[in-house]
Amino acid sequence: MRGLVALLAGAERAGEAAALATALATDPVVRERLLTVLGVSSALADHLARHPSHWRALRSTEDAPEPPSDPAEPADHAEPADHAEPAEPAERPDTEAPREAPASDAAREEFLRAVGADPGAAEPVARDASTETLGALRIAYRRRVLMLAGRDLTGELDVAEVAATLADLAAAAFTAGLAVARADVPGHGACRLAVIGLGKCGGRELNYVSDVDVIFVAEARDGHPEDAALRTATRLAAAAMRACSASTPEGALWEVDAALRPEGKAGPLVRTLASHRAYYERWAQTWEFQALLKARPIAGDADLGARYAATIGPIVWHAAEGESFVEDVQAMRRRVEADLNRRTAEAGRQLKLGPGGLRDVEFAVQLLQLVHGRSDESLRAPGTLDALAELSRGGYVGRDDAAALASAYRFLRRVEHLVQLHRLRRTHMVPDATADLRRLGRALGLRTDPVEEFTALWRRHAREVRRLHEKLFYRPLLRAVARLPEEEARLTPAAARVRLEAIGYRDPAGALRHIEALTAGVSRRAAIQRTLLPVMLGWFADAPDPDAGLLGFRQVSDALGATPWYLRLLRDDVTVAERMAHVLGSSRYATDLLLRAPEAVALLGGDGELRPRPVAALRAEA
Repeated sequence: MRGLVALLAGAERAGEAAALATALATDPVVRERLLTVLGVSSALADHLARHPSHWRALRSTEDAPEPPSDPAEPADHAEPADHAEPAEPAERPDTEAPREAPASDAAREEFLRAVGADPGAAEPVARDASTETLGALRIAYRRRVLMLAGRDLTGELDVAEVAATLADLAAAAFTAGLAVARADVPGHGACRLAVIGLGKCGGRELNYVSDVDVIFVAEARDGHPEDAALRTATRLAAAAMRACSASTPEGALWEVDAALRPEGKAGPLVRTLASHRAYYERWAQTWEFQALLKARPIAGDADLGARYAATIGPIVWHAAEGESFVEDVQAMRRRVEADLNRRTAEAGRQLKLGPGGLRDVEFAVQLLQLVHGRSDESLRAPGTLDALAELSRGGYVGRDDAAALASAYRFLRRVEHLVQLHRLRRTHMVPDATADLRRLGRALGLRTDPVEEFTALWRRHAREVRRLHEKLFYRPLLRAVARLPEEEARLTPAAARVRLEAIGYRDPAGALRHIEALTAGVSRRAAIQRTLLPVMLGWFADAPDPDAGLLGFRQVSDALGATPWYLRLLRDDVTVAERMAHVLGSSRYATDLLLRAPEAVALLGGDGELRPRPVAALRAEA
């Protein structure tokens, strides 16, 4: 109510009162959006009180946020067909007019006009870098956030659409920030500068209030020394960061974080493409490849950004071949969790980092992507939900598990958006005050007992996420797959034949026929077999008779392949799969027994079932 009173008072002063009153009386869309925004976000209510004409952004006829289709090729990370070393990126002729990395077109135009830049210019330059210009950018950005929140809070957009639109707004705002930087840096034409978005911005899954993680890549234009051009590019990058992060009477946009660059804060802010490539090929640590997983150009020189993506992408997708890659990622996750538990007693209220939080979903999905994405390019999706859908489609994650994770992720992101919208502050903490919990529950549509219902729903999702994180993130099969050379992981016929001969199969041609029979087609069964077999071939080879082991596996799979639990058990429990391979490759008698009662495969998962039983117990059973 206070927000509405303040808006009406501001509208009266601004000459907007009559139009606003008419809209509230006659336009149900404006009425619902406005009252919902005022009830959820005190920060946007304050914005409306300062800029009362912005209520018009909530009209159904207003220029709405664009659909979250990716406006540019994301960091494609596509591998060359022959999987050779990535070639040096081709140079763009200096005579060609530079192109900017596209952002949401309508927002980009609005933000550039707000800073006095020409949206049609090849490299837009703002009128100046004054506080007034920065304030104008913030006002325009908040208007767009208000427009988005009105549609979000009334259920017109899915949480993934909201996150994608926020990422596009960030890209458009950074484009305007770069225009301000050009006005502040003499001789900016000496260099090309591309801004690469990482993390949630790169993956187009940004929050309402979040750091925007970036990397800068630059090159000299013809006729300019590289050292001087890099110094200019560094000044441009720093000025663009200030344009977005600086505090003004209208606040800041968000913090820009460039700490994920090579060498972190100790390294240069801007590097050439060759320098980036050299670093990632020689020195990068495991976690840095995770950071690059969602990289995409968001602002600046589009061609340079595309060359960065084409150069760095193949390196990212080979990262899992590094020694102890999976173990390193898992150890890092354990360290982060231990540090969080030491630093705060509020870990249980953390939506992002706490047990069963967003990071549990993201880390599990990213590790599965990096391990299996070497050989399956369909997994190279930048967004968490898209990647999870592909992992499920390919049989790497069970359908029920993927659905549970996706549902929990959407819920947690929705809650995160709501707690941030309240005051437009960066927070990932579920409030503990009853009034705040009631407001949160009601915003989620819970009416009977909002506090109790919300708490129960949140805890249920968190428990399920934690359970599935432990199951997927620490899946032993990941280590085995990561140790395979890429060609063996792909299970191509040529690579399979060479490997079969090398590891001791007497009849490689016959073994290939078994492999083709098990993996042919597009069924879920075949997809899971394509994941299992590259590893199981090695386990069969460790047994006395690998050919018999593979034949037995095909026979048992034919008998059980249509059952829902069989392949899921082998994929999710590496102990069962490895023991089965050893049994099938060691004893034809045991294989015959399994073929008579193939459901006995499930007994291989527990040590208790495999221990010799006392004679008395056997007699009693007989």
